[in-house]
Amino acid sequence: MTQDVAFPQDRTCPYQPPPGYEPLREARPLTRVTLFDGRRVWAVTGHAVARQLLADPRLSSDRTHEDFPSPTARGATVRGQRLPLVGVDDPEHNAQRRKLIPSFSAKRIAELRPRIQRTVDELLDSLEEQGPPGDLVTAFAFPLPAKVICALLGAPYADAGFFEEQSRRLTLGTRPQDVEQGRSELNRYFQQLIDSEWEAPGDGLIGDLIREQRAAGSSDRQELVMLAGVLLVGGFETTANMISLGTYTLLRHPQRLAELRADRTLMPAAVEELLRFTSIADIMLRMATQDIEIAGHTLRAGDGIVFPLSLINRDADVYPEADRLDWHRAARHHVAFGFGVHQCLGQNLARAELEIALWTLFRRLPKLDFAVPPHEIAFKPGSTIQGLIELPLTW
Repeated sequence: MTQDVAFPQDRTCPYQPPPGYEPLREARPLTRVTLFDGRRVWAVTGHAVARQLLADPRLSSDRTHEDFPSPTARGATVRGQRLPLVGVDDPEHNAQRRKLIPSFSAKRIAELRPRIQRTVDELLDSLEEQGPPGDLVTAFAFPLPAKVICALLGAPYADAGFFEEQSRRLTLGTRPQDVEQGRSELNRYFQQLIDSEWEAPGDGLIGDLIREQRAAGSSDRQELVMLAGVLLVGGFETTANMISLGTYTLLRHPQRLAELRADRTLMPAAVEELLRFTSIADIMLRMATQDIEIAGHTLRAGDGIVFPLSLINRDADVYPEADRLDWHRAARHHVAFGFGVHQCLGQNLARAELEIALWTLFRRLPKLDFAVPPHEIAFKPGSTIQGLIELPLTW
């Protein structure tokens, strides 16, 4: 058992696990860590045990339970609020997920690919017109998924900047009131949008959900507001960070980048490996609802459980030379999107955006490079989704 390993910790390299997690790697597959308030919880660091537990119905995602773990003071502000999809258990979770599956099917994502490509091209046109240097985060990585999620939800493109601002409040706000303000602003926005479309639903997912509710004789607009907010942040913030951090990681591995530029067929495998290697959603939380015997330990009912995905995705028993970036390994069974019934609903959309964005970026800008020394580039603290605050580049 490890002693007094704090969780979460900040990374010192944006795509590497925090050095302070090294004792946790050595203690695989299951050990203890200490949260900000002194609470001791279980940390799952082994790949097989993680997948087993994430598929176990005795683990709960319900953040309203008094024993649900809060890794930070900011995260504690969410406890007590029922978040659709990510913060409810079956059967409620399954009922919500079924409503959304058609909008994220392989067929629907294939239909979106031309729109994603057009949006990528338009953003890169603007970047080239502006001329170097430029910040890839504000000019490309954030606007792309914001525009795509607007199209999917049926929200106006003109509101993408507003979404970005509120999403940053939710993920980077240092005070509880910052987080609450971001959430309130998003809820107010979607309430107004849903009210305006209730009698004549528009195209997109919000319109589809309104039509479904009206056909069923229901009028639970608050559920629609909460669903829209969760989908926005989940489908926008994570992909935006992966685009910028994926770019940074590729530039730091020029030989791997040269392989990609020479062979586009490597892109799907490269995206999977980048997802595994960077593991940007590095804090996954659960609570045991019953006693569970696993890996020689007993998880008691009420115990908090954290899943540091950056460690799980670097389990050397599954990924030999796990700290090496390698397109040629079988990385598809990583847990960057989670696992089990709560596995990310929008993962196929994220894959499509990453493939198109990264391939087009490096094809259009063959001289792309850092505009400042890489070690000077600011990145996010360990308490939130991992990624870059800015990425100054030249081309």
